[in-house]
Amino acid sequence: MTIELFRDDSYLKSCDAIVTAVDENGIILDRTVFYPMGGGQPGDIGCLILENGERVQIIDTQKVEADIHHIAADAAPLPAAGDKVRAEIDWDRRHRLMRMHTCMHLLCSIIPLGVTGGSIRDGSARLDFDAPDPLDKIEVTEKLNELIEQKHDVETRWISDQELDAQPDLVRTMSVEPPREGGRVRLVDVKGVDLQPCGGTHVKNIGEIGRMRVKKIEKKGKHNRRINVVFEDENTQVPVRKAD
Repeated sequence: MTIELFRDDSYLKSCDAIVTAVDENGIILDRTVFYPMGGGQPGDIGCLILENGERVQIIDTQKVEADIHHIAADAAPLPAAGDKVRAEIDWDRRHRLMRMHTCMHLLCSIIPLGVTGGSIRDGSARLDFDAPDPLDKIEVTEKLNELIEQKHDVETRWISDQELDAQPDLVRTMSVEPPREGGRVRLVDVKGVDLQPCGGTHVKNIGEIGRMRVKKIEKKGKHNRRINVVFEDENTQVPVRKAD
């Protein structure tokens, strides 16, 4: 089983690791900072640096059962089982995904309805809500930015499966069960704003998100509204809060 360092510290950009296997699905490490695709969030990209200095470009990361597979670019040099490597993610891309993922949690707090679907991309994201009535994109945009300006902290913690089952209101998704890891579930807590199960990576303070804009709201069914969100200014660099 790959040790998932990103679960407890989303700000780790690199780590030393040992290759445990290389198969048709990718390169498996004993530990990693690479987030695998899941929960609507794309897998990390980056590189593995071999002991001889060669760099293996990683174009995707996916989880297969208990192992995380780092998918190498075609024709990239491959390590062998037992080799030591340095794993480095594309941090700028990861941080944009973290900002966007946390923003989706804020959107859930603004629109207290069931979530029927969603996805996160580099620079944009969408959530589908069980909303029979129209929603105003200007109003939602204003509420999002007002909330972001409050700069609430974000923390993660774990509860047992039994504790989650006793609090079903914590689960916002209507068709997808939250990820359960060995009898426990990870919660993401935007202090005083939103609390829900999530296995993704998030910023430590919502002030890092920066200003957002609801690009459009689409009607996707009688009881479904799709909200598409983008960064207001993709060229604006938002300072990253340093890890404590």
